[in-house]
Amino acid sequence: MAKDSNKIAYREFGDEEPDIDDTAELPPNQHKLKIEVSRKGKGGKTVTIVSGFQVSAETLISLTKVLKNQCGAGGSMKDNLIEIQGDHRQKLLELVTKLGYKAKLSGG
Repeated sequence: MAKDSNKIAYREFGDEEPDIDDTAELPPNQHKLKIEVSRKGKGGKTVTIVSGFQVSAETLISLTKVLKNQCGAGGSMKDNLIEIQGDHRQKLLELVTKLGYKAKLSGG
């Protein structure tokens, strides 16, 4: 029984191309952002979620930093949405509309 030389048991760094997001970056006035407050999966802590972005990762990172600073709160960015700790719906709505985005509040 000969061993199959094409079998790979372990690969730390693959030869495969990484998934690159090919979505075109839209100008701010063409976005339809949704701002909502959630507690699901956060251990009872409130977070404000801004979703609906169609921008590059670099733009989203810089926008996250600006929004976190303006709210004076922590937060994170993942899966084309921004999470800011605490209930900052109104403040975020004002901030993103000043930046030129179209946004609306969602949920109760």
